[in-house]
Amino acid sequence: MASLLLRQRRVSALGVSRILQAVNGDSFRLQPESNCRTFGSFGVIIRNYSSGKGTAKFDFTDLTRPHTWYPNARKKQRKVFLHVGPTNSGKTYHALKRLESSSSGVYCGPLRLLAWEVAKRLNKARVPCDLITGQEKDEVDGAKHKAVTVEMADVTSDYECAVIDEIQMLGCKTRGFSFTRALLGIAADELHLCGDAAAVPLIQELMKVTGDDVQVRSYERLLPLVPLEVPLGSFSNIRTGDCIVSFSRKEIYKLKKKIETGGKHLCSVVYGSLPPETRTRQATMFNDASNEFDVLVASDAIGMGLNLNISRIIFSTMKKFDGLEMRDLTVPEVKQIAGRAGRYGSKYPMGEVTCLDAKDLPLLHSSLKSASPTLQQAGVFPSFDFIYMYSRLQQKRGLYQILEDFLENAKLSENYFFANCEEMLKVAAIVDELPLSLQDKYLFCLSPFDMHDEISSQGLIQFAENYAKKGLVRLKEIFTPGSLQVPKTHSALKELESIHKVLELYVWLSFRLDESFPDHESASSQKAICSMLIEEFLERLGFQNPTSRKLNSLMAKKRRQYL
Repeated sequence: MASLLLRQRRVSALGVSRILQAVNGDSFRLQPESNCRTFGSFGVIIRNYSSGKGTAKFDFTDLTRPHTWYPNARKKQRKVFLHVGPTNSGKTYHALKRLESSSSGVYCGPLRLLAWEVAKRLNKARVPCDLITGQEKDEVDGAKHKAVTVEMADVTSDYECAVIDEIQMLGCKTRGFSFTRALLGIAADELHLCGDAAAVPLIQELMKVTGDDVQVRSYERLLPLVPLEVPLGSFSNIRTGDCIVSFSRKEIYKLKKKIETGGKHLCSVVYGSLPPETRTRQATMFNDASNEFDVLVASDAIGMGLNLNISRIIFSTMKKFDGLEMRDLTVPEVKQIAGRAGRYGSKYPMGEVTCLDAKDLPLLHSSLKSASPTLQQAGVFPSFDFIYMYSRLQQKRGLYQILEDFLENAKLSENYFFANCEEMLKVAAIVDELPLSLQDKYLFCLSPFDMHDEISSQGLIQFAENYAKKGLVRLKEIFTPGSLQVPKTHSALKELESIHKVLELYVWLSFRLDESFPDHESASSQKAICSMLIEEFLERLGFQNPTSRKLNSLMAKKRRQYL
């Protein structure tokens, strides 16, 4: 299948690795949620750059006052409301009710799934709301509200109300800068921040220099969360409403098979590399009480973005590989996942949490009793404007060297840290070999790539090469419509997930370079077919009975409609 997708492979995965090793001497390290690099806009207004005698005296590496980058927000004295509390405490609900009643507003979430959910909610409440993410733009007539992924937040418009969800992510090494940008830059009369109490002291400190008024509203869980004293033990003890959590894609399917072999349950699955549409459908099946898929096997992808009617969370392990090493789960990670049990409004009166093995119970119990570490710094990263102005002072033309030199010489205050841009630098090393403008190179570095995935990385390289040579990239040059099939093996499934990433990358680029990537509709429809084929594979993994055969038939019918 991959050979049908990528007709030309000018640079092998090994070749890419050698290029990068030659640049910085290390190997690839996968950064989760690679699509987090989308800024949404390069336009940051730069004020007071000169002393009246030209711009030469301005130090473009001085990033110690990032709040001054957003003049629209600084014109307002914003009222900032911090809604803090554990999962399933109603904090986001109260913020969204205020957004719903406002004359204009924006919701900024960490995931497309959350933006979709909020847009759907507001439109259902007859509050017209646009949906804007890195891969889609669904505009509604007369809308004065927007639901966006945080990277797409507009810092040039005025709103009555803005909501930033999961605000504690401003401390994330890879995505934190996007939350900091939204926090400092959104020009709203009221700014509602939802998240963990660990972010409160840092946000209060950051808001001292903006002059904004800050109020803290604390929430408690609406339903109790009970840590069990005994492990699950045998898989025969699995019951309807359970969610067993693993941090390995391979292990997720092993657990699904073990549970379904018992003949009592069918399992939905949710993990990060599944397309968002597939994750949503899997969650919907699990939540439907009349559906036979009554158990969920998932990764930490359930920690946010999906409303799930979970009775009991079961950790299959308390360790995960974070791209560098195998380590114990952190307190925030344990709390975020465990807190998904006992959703308010579900049929379960409380949530329960336990482990598969008794040896993991002490860490589970101690984590749930501990407070999350207080955030010390917020992420920040220079916009293209800063990089461009800095590049004019340098003789070096390559984006890699410009970025590396800028980050090495840039200055920050003690409240901020530079976002991890290792993956961006690796792509910069590749696109520097192509005849592209600095801004085009920067754009490809921001795209939702996955350089650990051979098919995905080849898609990025071919798109960049074709764009550099002809200025026009047609989807048919690398992809054969009609070649997609229901995978029959787990390796074929993984390959299809990679193809979905390439199609998603094309759609992302088509929004930003629409004349050069004109096949937006075709790529979107093929992406939807990918999701359905993956879904059909997941259905076929379950033991066959009249209901599951009916589901397969329905999925096949939907696929024929797209075709």
